[in-house]
Amino acid sequence: MMETNTPDLQNPVQPEETKYVLHRRFDRMGRLVGDDVMLKLFKSHVMVIGIGGVGSWTAESLARSGVGKITLVDFDEVCITNANRQLHAIQGMVGKKKAEVMGERLRKINPQMVVEVIPAFYNAESSEDILSRNPDYIVDAIDNLTAKAHLLNTCRVRNLKVVTSAGAAARLNPLQIKMADLADTYGDPMAQQLRKILRQKYDWPSKGGFGIQCVFSDEEPINPVELHYDNGEGFKCVCPQNQNNLHSCEHRNVIWGTASFVTGAFGLNIASWIIREVVKS
Repeated sequence: MMETNTPDLQNPVQPEETKYVLHRRFDRMGRLVGDDVMLKLFKSHVMVIGIGGVGSWTAESLARSGVGKITLVDFDEVCITNANRQLHAIQGMVGKKKAEVMGERLRKINPQMVVEVIPAFYNAESSEDILSRNPDYIVDAIDNLTAKAHLLNTCRVRNLKVVTSAGAAARLNPLQIKMADLADTYGDPMAQQLRKILRQKYDWPSKGGFGIQCVFSDEEPINPVELHYDNGEGFKCVCPQNQNNLHSCEHRNVIWGTASFVTGAFGLNIASWIIREVVKS
């Protein structure tokens, strides 16, 4: 019987032109920022928590910019309803862990980068283990307010650099996306609620900045329209993990509409901020 060599997916064979540090894969990025910044990017470690409509686009853009290590944190599984806005939601991936599918995607973009996958829900219990990696930057793309507030407060206490996303759902116009200190955002109900939790539960200042950059939109949220498929039954959760007690759509008061050109623009803005921070460092 003829033996078949199984490829090592963690250490793939590299073509000759990729064996030097700034290889052709990042030639165009290098022409923007130069050799020294590319070396900083290759040595950078970014953790993305929440690999959904915002986080998946952030992670992919960072990988395509030359970030050398990305840690992906998400307990969720790909659902068919993710297909309109999440990069990993493609044919054959429904029911698979988002972080794992995204991790494989990033390894194909840059086989030389280090991709760590943590298929876990970020909360007070998992925080210490997850944040013990001490990344250079943390992306908060969580849509659970309790977990989100805990993460931001923990980053503040531990002096970890973090950038956060406010609500990307219920909007249609990416031209109304902005970035500001979380304390200075406006027109975003999610950011408003987040500030309230941080001030009441964690004693954050009632005046002045928080020192955390936030991507948000000042577009007025669009109320969801009722749909009439499924024989008029109204909303029915079809997510493969809908029985979990952490954060499923069955436990939400409202399911907002989303558009990839808005959630993606949120994620790309976050990636841009991180790259520009590396350029300045």
